[in-house]
Amino acid sequence: MTIIAFNRYWVVRWPWVLINLLVLALLLGLSFWQWQRAAEKTQTLARIANWQQQGAVDIARLTTINTTVRDGVQMDFIGRWLAPMVWLVDNKMVNGRIGYDVLIAVEDDSASVDSVALLVNLGWVAAPTQRDFLPAVDIPPELRVQGIFRTRITGVLLGTNIENKGVWPMRIQQVNIESLSLQLNRTLVQGLTYQEKNSPFLIHYQPVILPPERHKAYALQWFLLAIAVIVISLLASARKRPQGIEL
Repeated sequence: MTIIAFNRYWVVRWPWVLINLLVLALLLGLSFWQWQRAAEKTQTLARIANWQQQGAVDIARLTTINTTVRDGVQMDFIGRWLAPMVWLVDNKMVNGRIGYDVLIAVEDDSASVDSVALLVNLGWVAAPTQRDFLPAVDIPPELRVQGIFRTRITGVLLGTNIENKGVWPMRIQQVNIESLSLQLNRTLVQGLTYQEKNSPFLIHYQPVILPPERHKAYALQWFLLAIAVIVISLLASARKRPQGIEL
């Protein structure tokens, strides 16, 4: 099929047009997705900065904050480890080495017996060479919890979540508040605090890995590629007007 426009012949091949439209839609979709990610990261950073200005809280104060706005709250209190429970979150890569995140449950040192507990990610520990063995972890009975509380803690489940062999620590695939609460026989706050200071393990958590500016750059990149597809398609289908033919 040939179309005459702008003093040129345009050869239209419908299979080629459909392929180009699909590629164009994909590139524009990726650009829009990256732009959305940038907006989400901007909101997250603003929320965290706002909570930092308001100051840190303990578990009791955290539970009074509406669950829909808790994400990013700064925590600072003396916690008592609910021994002997230690969970090792599997498949955590740090500096090119595989290992585990060390997860414990704590209660406020001044809390009553029936108060809620809080999950704390103390950081990373390297995995032994043989997977059948778990790393030895030394948890202090009391520690100062200083970190950021996050409500989005979903992970990838590769099999049975908790490898319960009757001894501690136990390996888990992802943090599931309900299952850990049942195992602990204690109500847990819906969320996870990532320790940011004074941990016996390697602290590696970052609330935002890629900044909003990086996502915007990716969005622009995909958008420019979409424009390039349009330009190349038009150039490939354009034909010069034959001599002696009036359009």
